[in-house]
Amino acid sequence: MRRTITGFSNPTVKFLKSLRDKKHRRREGKFLTEGLRLLTDAREMGRLPEMLIMAEGRDPHPLLEQLENDVLAAGGDVVETSEDILSKITGKDNPQAVCGVFPEFDTSLAGLDRNAAPLWLVAHAMRDPGNLGTMLRTGDAVGAGGLILIDDCVDPFSVEAVRASMGAVFTQRIVQARWEEFLPWLRGDEGQLVAASLREAVPYRGAPYAGPCFIMVGNESRGLPEDYEMACDLRVTMPMKGRADSLNAAVAGAVLAYEVLAGLEGK
Repeated sequence: MRRTITGFSNPTVKFLKSLRDKKHRRREGKFLTEGLRLLTDAREMGRLPEMLIMAEGRDPHPLLEQLENDVLAAGGDVVETSEDILSKITGKDNPQAVCGVFPEFDTSLAGLDRNAAPLWLVAHAMRDPGNLGTMLRTGDAVGAGGLILIDDCVDPFSVEAVRASMGAVFTQRIVQARWEEFLPWLRGDEGQLVAASLREAVPYRGAPYAGPCFIMVGNESRGLPEDYEMACDLRVTMPMKGRADSLNAAVAGAVLAYEVLAGLEGK
């Protein structure tokens, strides 16, 4: 269905604006994605928005026209509104000309096939949506199966995390689990758990990596709890040549992921 919204007090505007809040996203089971590039990436991965919201007076684009036609053909809604209302919805002064509403994905651990990819990324208590988005992008770049979020992490479906993922939120499997759920699941079959550490660690270059390999990074300020580190099958250390004593969590995950990938491909 195609319709036009002209008022800020319209119930649909209020609903869309509410999706910027985690509580409402969880209640509705839906999230917002901004920008033609991300929406096109989603379509190419077989995911269409349930609702497509477009700014009036936008520049025509063949990808947007195709996206609009596909949403309508799938029985979704296409909404046209002003740039001011779109700004209200997204919370940005200069919003993209288009955004979409998607149903949240299944993030349960039970349905995860560990053998679907040679490596996986794992984040514990990650708080920054930019870091989470970066890890999703890293996972996409190295061919990881997805990102497993352990304990209380930032919402992967927040507008900021989705934006930072640059579309990887649609290419990577996202799982949310507690440590006491994840560890027994991991030990129930093959899988090597690896973390950067200073505790009984070996150099990360040339370490004995084995697939499926689960690369775990810790909280941005506190790192990994000691018992989580000691539960790892392999702890590796990265040289720090300057004054800094650690890398950004997402950067450390990326460096380690490429080294693991090289090690697995060399076998």
